[in-house]
Amino acid sequence: QVQLAEFGGGLVQAGGSLRLSCGATGSIFRLNVMGWYRQVPGKQRDLVATITTDGSTTYADSVKGRFTISRDSVNTVYLQMNSLKPDDTGIYYCKAIDYYGDHWGQGTQVTVSS
Repeated sequence: QVQLAEFGGGLVQAGGSLRLSCGATGSIFRLNVMGWYRQVPGKQRDLVATITTDGSTTYADSVKGRFTISRDSVNTVYLQMNSLKPDDTGIYYCKAIDYYGDHWGQGTQVTVSS
């Protein structure tokens, strides 16, 4: 069983910054991709950013140039969010993919006020 613990959500004004962190623990085997997804009520969970163990990254077009995903160990990933906009509001979920499949965290709320 893999557990993902997310930290760093909160309320911030437009133009501000937040940093999310996510650590994976448990029975992890060949952890490869970690990433962040965002979900708002009534909509599907969308990709925000991902990073592989070799440092390759992908970003949603809406966050390019404002968000940075990084990884300081195989099991820990961060999302630095700058120049936040009200449209960035949502629940941010951490995802990890290992040999056994996909694993999700509980989510952390990010609210950006205008």
